[in-house]
Amino acid sequence: MPVAAATATGVTLAGFNALDRDDAAALVRPCLDVDRWVDAVVDGRPYADLPALTRAATEAVGAFTAQELEAALAHHPRIGQSAQGGSTEAALSRGEQAGLDVDDELDRQLRQGNADYERRFGRIFLIRAAGRSAPEILAALQSRLGNDDATEDRVVSEQLGQIAVVRLGGLVTP
Repeated sequence: MPVAAATATGVTLAGFNALDRDDAAALVRPCLDVDRWVDAVVDGRPYADLPALTRAATEAVGAFTAQELEAALAHHPRIGQSAQGGSTEAALSRGEQAGLDVDDELDRQLRQGNADYERRFGRIFLIRAAGRSAPEILAALQSRLGNDDATEDRVVSEQLGQIAVVRLGGLVTP
């Protein structure tokens, strides 16, 4: 199965297990662009079921190096802003943030919180938006501004892992 077809419509677990290594890596990379994670997920095939794939993807996250965090965050827009472009990553991000209901005041607060976070930590604020309301995201953003650098690095790693699993679940189906 060509990877272009797989990324456009997703692929079944059996199809994912059968992809050649390069195509499988290309399929999962938009979920989390960290070579170590991609290698672990792809090299763990074949998976017996989706829970096994989810477990492997979650376990592969671990603690990210500064370079891995930077690489992974480069593909994420600011929370509350729509990802631009036609890449799989951009489409996944737009889908994740599509359910956020943001009025003008909440938008202002998110923009201010994003700016405060970027000044504090030198990178964009990242959170798994899927399944969360805009007020929940704003509260988490404001709370995380009080984290020390090491704590925030752990939280960002956890959030990247959660996003990767959500995205993987949208690309690999039963």
